[in-house]
Amino acid sequence: MKQEVIIQPITIHDLETLQQLSRQTFFETFAHQNTEANMTHYLETAFSLEKLSEELLEPDAAFFFSLWNDEPVGYLKIILNKHPDGHRDPRYMEIERIYVRSTFHGKGVAGILFEKALSIARNNLIGYVWLGVWEHNPRAIAFYSKYGFSAFGKHDFFLGEDRQTDILMGVSLN
Repeated sequence: MKQEVIIQPITIHDLETLQQLSRQTFFETFAHQNTEANMTHYLETAFSLEKLSEELLEPDAAFFFSLWNDEPVGYLKIILNKHPDGHRDPRYMEIERIYVRSTFHGKGVAGILFEKALSIARNNLIGYVWLGVWEHNPRAIAFYSKYGFSAFGKHDFFLGEDRQTDILMGVSLN
C-alpha cells in the first residue's frame, strides 16, 4: 500500500520543527561538497529562529510541510510576486526552497511538494515560476527539467565564505 503524503501549511507555531528540518535537509544535501566551517556558518545564520520567524511573517511567502505518518519529512517555501531581479511583480513566483530528508528521496515527496507550488502559482494566475539551483546539484537540475524548467541565467549564492553559482531555471505557465 502506497503511503499518502499530506501537505500542511507551516505557521509560526511550527518554527522549531521548521528549523530542525531546514538544518537537517540542507546538511544532508550539501555537507559532502562543502567545508564544515562554511556549513556551520550557513546553518546557524540562514536557519536561525529569528531569520525563519522573519521569513514566515513575510506577506508574500508561504511554507508547507510534507508529512509522512504525521512526521514532517520535507518542506517548501514559495514567494509570490518575486521577479528574478528581486523586484515585486504579480506575474512571477519563486520556489525558494524545496527540501526532503534523504531517507525519503525517491518516494514521491518532492514531486508532491513541487505540484503544490505549481498549483498555488496557477491559482494565483502566475505566468512564470522560477528558482535557483546549485550548478553542482545534477539531481535537482534533472528533477526541475522534468517539470519543463529550463536555465535562463545565473546568480551568486554565498555558503559561508564560499561564493557559489546557482543556475536560474524557470517555466512559463501560460
